[in-house]
Amino acid sequence: MSDTPDLGPVPQRITIETDVARHLVANQFPEWADLPVEPVANGGWDNWTFHLGSQMSVRMPSAAEYALAVDKEHRWLPELASQLPLPIPVPLAIGRPGSGYPYSWSIYPWLDGSQSNPNDIVDPIRFAVDLAEFLVALQRVDPTDGPGPGLHNWYRGGTLRTYQPEVDRSLTALDSHLDVELAREIWKTALDAPWNGKPTWFHGDVARGNLLLDDGQLAAVIDFGTCGVGDPACDLAIAWTLLTTEGSEAFRERLSVDDATWARGRGWALWKTLATYSWCYDDPDDEDAVTAKRILDGLFAEYATSRR
Repeated sequence: MSDTPDLGPVPQRITIETDVARHLVANQFPEWADLPVEPVANGGWDNWTFHLGSQMSVRMPSAAEYALAVDKEHRWLPELASQLPLPIPVPLAIGRPGSGYPYSWSIYPWLDGSQSNPNDIVDPIRFAVDLAEFLVALQRVDPTDGPGPGLHNWYRGGTLRTYQPEVDRSLTALDSHLDVELAREIWKTALDAPWNGKPTWFHGDVARGNLLLDDGQLAAVIDFGTCGVGDPACDLAIAWTLLTTEGSEAFRERLSVDDATWARGRGWALWKTLATYSWCYDDPDDEDAVTAKRILDGLFAEYATSRR
């Protein structure tokens, strides 16, 4: 379709050394110059993340496209935080290009917690309901003047048709490794599911790494780089990628999700998981491959049940 956005080329990521982050902090924020700066293990893809002392973090976009989210986060996260039932990152300061680094960047408070691995979640149903409550509150925030789908969030909140080329490439690569015809049916069902609701706030990347646990319970939601205002179905993908069957049912019930929205959410989960599986499927021992195949099997089974 001619009005479907084009994602453009793959972002050209740059490597950011710890010394660069250290120099930027010292030069632009002398009040924090004496604090140690150390890289965060598994600090993310869109951003390079560093510890700044024990209470803060430095978040530096790894490509020009990811840097588009910086001003958005500084504008909106303080406003969102005051209306949400769980902690989210609220930026403390914005940094500017320097020391050979070309983009704006941020300093945030450090939020404690571990990522939401399934085995660490004490009560899967409570976790699902707590997450749904968070998303209900997020969707209730006034969307006026909020950022619509765009390159700043890879068109989250917009049409799934944006991702048709990626889905086609993934299914071509996976032709003999899963039921491609069923995947295409699920994808078409998602594309055909109408959205007639009014735009609301969404997170855009509700994933296990962005949901922090404390004592096995949901304690914080982080990484709002893909947030925006539009169709919130993108936030439903977690129902297939992390939640248990019972948790998914409780999640859907609390969010009062209709069939069309659920179908679009399933499409978001399908796109995301196919993209992951397509680059690691040939190594059956790869942890990402095992996880992606498990998610796809569950998604296919859930879809088959929904048609009965």
